[in-house]
Amino acid sequence: MSQVDAVESIEIQNVVASTEIGLELDLERLSLDWEGTDYDPDNFPGLVYRTTDPKSACLVFRSGKIVCTGADSVSGVNTALGILFDEFSELGLPVPEDPEITVQNIVSSADLRHTLNLNALAIGLGLEDVEYEPEQFPGLVYRLDEPNVVVLMFGSGKIVITGAKEVVDAEHAVEVVTERIDGLGLLG
Repeated sequence: MSQVDAVESIEIQNVVASTEIGLELDLERLSLDWEGTDYDPDNFPGLVYRTTDPKSACLVFRSGKIVCTGADSVSGVNTALGILFDEFSELGLPVPEDPEITVQNIVSSADLRHTLNLNALAIGLGLEDVEYEPEQFPGLVYRLDEPNVVVLMFGSGKIVITGAKEVVDAEHAVEVVTERIDGLGLLG
């Protein structure tokens, strides 16, 4: 499989982003006024608001901080937060004109379309950057410095990239991983 094919196989699974509205919120009152929210402070300190298109969950905290998770694109996160801010406006809450939205994590998957010998990879990639305990977890955990992400590799050739801040980080990670595996003679 070529590096291009591996990069093209990337699918974003989850985008996590944060923002804030700059005021303290009464979550108890909000949960009563706002249909479709979940608020159970005994189990979780935030109010949960779910959107269906895009599918996401917005976690709203008393401090005014908000975490959006579950969308499968950065634009999906922006849309979900836009829906949330519209709801806030309808409830009479002041919403910042142009809130700063920070992507915290993009989780992606890709398929190298070759089985991987994880034992050989654990040694070949260098023990200082690798965690591989097959009795604990079936995947090899490979920490990259550039881009600064973690790649989970499985014997099936499937990989998961986590910690990316931009989609291009996942693409770069797949390129780096395929180059290193191929350089070790362990790709196919």
